[in-house]
Amino acid sequence: MGKGGGKGHTPREAADNLKSTQLLSVIDAISEGPIEGPVNGLQSVLVNQTPVVDRDGNTNIHGVKVVYRVGEQEQTPLEGFESSGAETVLGVQVKYDNPVTRTITAANIDRLRFTFGVQSLVEANSKGDRNPTSVRLQIHLERYGQWVVEKEITITGKTTTQYLASVIVDNLPPRPFGIRMVRVTADSTTDQLQNNTVWSSYTEIIDVRQRYPNTAVIGLQVESEQFGSQQVTRNYHFFGRIIHVPSNYDPVARTYSGIWDGTFKPAYSNNPAWCLWDVLTHPRYGMGQRIGAADVDRWALYAIGQYCDQMVPDGFGGTEPRMTFNAYLAQQRKAWDVLTDFCSAMRCMPVWNGQMMTFVQDRPSDTVWTYTRSNVVMPDEGTPFRYSFSARKDRHNAVEVNWIDPDNGWQTSTELVEDTVAISHYGRNLVKMDAFGCTSRGQAHRAGLWLIKTELLETQTVDFSVGAEGLRHVPGDVIEVCDEDYAGISLGGRILSVDRARRILTLDREITLPSSGTTLISLMDGEGLPVSVDVQSVTDGVQVQVSRIPDGVAEYSVWGLKLPSLRQRLFRCVAVRENDDGTYAITAVQHVPEKESIVDNGASFDPQPGTIHGTVPPAIQHLTTEILAEEGQYQVLARWDTPRVVKGASFSLRLNVAAEDGSDRLVSSAGTPDTQYRFRGLTPGRYTLSVRAVNSQGQQGDPASTQFSISAPAAPSFIELTPGYFQITATPRQAVYDPTVQYEFWFSDAQITDIHQVENAARYLGTALYWIAASVNIRPGRDYYFYIRAVNQVGKSAFVEATGQASNDAAGYLDFFKGQITESHLGKELLEKVELTEDNASKLQQFSKEWQDANDKWNAMWGVKIEQTKDGKYYVAGLGLSMEDMPDGKISQFLVAADRIAYINPANGNETPGFVMQGDQIIMNEAFLKYLSAPTITSGGNPPAFSLTPDGKLTAKNADISGHINAVSGSFTGEINATSGKFSGVIEAREFVGDICGSKVMQGVSIRETNDERSTSTRYTDSATYQIGKTITVMANCERNGGSGAITVTININGQVKTAEVIPYTAGLPAMYQTVVFSVYTTSPVVDISVSLRVRGQYTTSASVWPLVMVSRSGNNFTN
Repeated sequence: MGKGGGKGHTPREAADNLKSTQLLSVIDAISEGPIEGPVNGLQSVLVNQTPVVDRDGNTNIHGVKVVYRVGEQEQTPLEGFESSGAETVLGVQVKYDNPVTRTITAANIDRLRFTFGVQSLVEANSKGDRNPTSVRLQIHLERYGQWVVEKEITITGKTTTQYLASVIVDNLPPRPFGIRMVRVTADSTTDQLQNNTVWSSYTEIIDVRQRYPNTAVIGLQVESEQFGSQQVTRNYHFFGRIIHVPSNYDPVARTYSGIWDGTFKPAYSNNPAWCLWDVLTHPRYGMGQRIGAADVDRWALYAIGQYCDQMVPDGFGGTEPRMTFNAYLAQQRKAWDVLTDFCSAMRCMPVWNGQMMTFVQDRPSDTVWTYTRSNVVMPDEGTPFRYSFSARKDRHNAVEVNWIDPDNGWQTSTELVEDTVAISHYGRNLVKMDAFGCTSRGQAHRAGLWLIKTELLETQTVDFSVGAEGLRHVPGDVIEVCDEDYAGISLGGRILSVDRARRILTLDREITLPSSGTTLISLMDGEGLPVSVDVQSVTDGVQVQVSRIPDGVAEYSVWGLKLPSLRQRLFRCVAVRENDDGTYAITAVQHVPEKESIVDNGASFDPQPGTIHGTVPPAIQHLTTEILAEEGQYQVLARWDTPRVVKGASFSLRLNVAAEDGSDRLVSSAGTPDTQYRFRGLTPGRYTLSVRAVNSQGQQGDPASTQFSISAPAAPSFIELTPGYFQITATPRQAVYDPTVQYEFWFSDAQITDIHQVENAARYLGTALYWIAASVNIRPGRDYYFYIRAVNQVGKSAFVEATGQASNDAAGYLDFFKGQITESHLGKELLEKVELTEDNASKLQQFSKEWQDANDKWNAMWGVKIEQTKDGKYYVAGLGLSMEDMPDGKISQFLVAADRIAYINPANGNETPGFVMQGDQIIMNEAFLKYLSAPTITSGGNPPAFSLTPDGKLTAKNADISGHINAVSGSFTGEINATSGKFSGVIEAREFVGDICGSKVMQGVSIRETNDERSTSTRYTDSATYQIGKTITVMANCERNGGSGAITVTININGQVKTAEVIPYTAGLPAMYQTVVFSVYTTSPVVDISVSLRVRGQYTTSASVWPLVMVSRSGNNFTN
């Protein structure tokens, strides 16, 4: 607004009055029927991920109608869903010059529903107002080759979001025909008009009441208004299909009663075995038309189903079924892929055994047959059992398991499972897997752990050939392999004779029993099943007495030995192939029955070896390296040991150096039977040494590794200085401990400013891990400087400076000197007592001595002393001089033994001593000291006027300090005088002299006459008597009623005046209010303030004024 005045306008926004009120009506086909139904009523129906009702029964989404049928053959139509429609989503913009056309070809439709609208509908005028507007559309149908206007549509109103509406067109022309959406209103060409039109979709409607037999369906109606522009999504939580389960099975309790007769009953179950049976045998959506129920091994599925229902720890303190299956098959896939996915949920695989489809589950089971060298085909090369091993890259030790998480909105979550021990040995080897049909985190974890343990524990595959005994087992059966070549000892063969009376078996080869433990022998009974019995004794190596002989054990039948020190080698058959020569080729993979306890119950076990020679060599321990210099190059001596001695073992070494690109490069590999090895000719670098034991069969133990660097050491990270009596102990510390590092110690009385001059200016002390610098020249209270650097065989680090002082403990020094004096020859001479035979006796003696000690060092002493006895007590007075060779070097002494030592200056007849030492105290008249160190200093007087205690407490009655004071905290009880100061914290005071802030409401003034003048006044006096800058602010609040007279308010602050005229009164309006403000800066401690109110006019005018005075401390820092 300019100085001459003018008008303003605030833009106005009309309210949105267009809201989509479409009713979504949809029928969703849930599943092949029949199904059990919703898990928990309307809580199981979710619209846009929100349950229709919550757990307490409160409605979350209003206006919802839900009707469902479970999918029976005879089921009624859904009430309220008498028509069905197929919606075609378009979402295209309709423009004035570009109508949108589609063609209808469906022959059986009865009606069409058009859904259309605007993206926004609003018009802004030149003033900025946003108002409703309208737009026109037409729906055209093509009837007999001519476009006919079927519907005229006008959308009027205002909306800033998308608005959709629907119309239904009946009386459709013969098919095919065209439909068209036409915009009649011209397109907008400015941002002030927003009226873009959109054709959202069209729906082809058939009026029919459908039952949807054998299909579980759910009908949902909901008003779309409450979801705005969001697309409405639906999710349902249902119990799935009612399937065939064993007649003796309770699917809720997951229990089996009695013996199953092979019949079924209908029930809901998520046991994966019976879900698989349903998929295989159902004639409509499964494989029932390809294979019948008789072609599927129901008895194998019965055992698998019982195994799946067993309760195991869930990982959160509870239990859960070992395996459940909750899957939604929404896509048509290859039958074999679906079959293998189902089997993966049960740790099993499908197998055709020649007669029917059966299933082999990876779980502990009984051994079916034992194979030894005596009942397999011996090939020409003489190796009946041929072994292969999985590659290391196929032995994963970490797995990411994807599973469906109910707590994550039934979205996919990932469970990470790791074998930390395997990762530490071999490095991380990650694989990803999908847990099909898994909705339990515990089950997902077990699935990942089962994969890891299978790949890490079951690494061997064996191939061999047999004769007719190849039909003793089928794929999936567990067999025992007693291979004496692998074990290194006789483990199996044939029985030559059977003596049942004496329970003695004659074997075809000699065996040796261990000195301890129980040995079992496996025999084949009359039904062809292996039976294990105890071996009690062995005579002549082949006569074996057993605890019992099972029925049916015959001559030339197979036997197998189970020793307590060797692991039973079990394999699971995966293939039986008939060879051209009538033999059968067997392929089996290693089977570890303990894997179930590891995966399901968290057990751990230490596996026994499968061979006496192949005992896994022990891991290396205490691996160390020592670096030695060798003519510009370096050698490393490696040493180690093992927890036990293994006969015939050697050691394999690999030495790698870190390359510049971060990779490792092999420097050397070697083998040695000793527990040490020397690498020569090494250059500087960072190395990794790996050592592992190798037995005589080439099996390797776990490696041990260590890292070392051939480089100059890093400088010490810090120096720890420990004060002593006339000594300082320096102990360097490294950030990372390196046993090959020692330290050079240099010492100086003065600081060396140029660190490069240490070797010239400092004194070299020596090389060690720490150093004690001790000398009578190291005096307390003075700084001494150490210069220390790390050294090894390769080089030296930079110097590190450390500053320290000797101990300042005076009491400790006195005890220290006591020991020094009493050990000296002079001290012993002065303190040695002379036997005085009489009481009250006296003796005066002078001594002098010069001698050469064992080290040919000259020593000398001289002295005089007086000894007396009185009343049985011994007294001595003496003094002496000596020059002695002490452990710390040559030292001269002047010792005095007396109760009192005094110094008197007799000048001018003075008799007062200036220095007296009596007992343990020294008294002086005057003292001038260059340096004083004392734990406690106290002045004279009682009480003392000044004291400084060892804890740093200073007490003084009066102190004048002209310098800087730096204190952490404190308190003052008296007065503080200062010219200026800064406070960064909180100031708390009961009273301020020199006001900070003050205020007062002055007495009000009122006038009810046409011409009058009145005033009010006050005086402010500062609490400070001196001049302090302050700001005086007066706020005069004025009220006027009626009249046309002029009203003025005058404010006077110490002679400075402001006069203001109150705004004129407007007839018909209530009372008018105005505030007149006046501020003055002054330093005067006394301020007079007055406010006057004056009225001049023709008609009666009433006015009142209530002044408010505020005083605030101010520096008057405003510049303009």
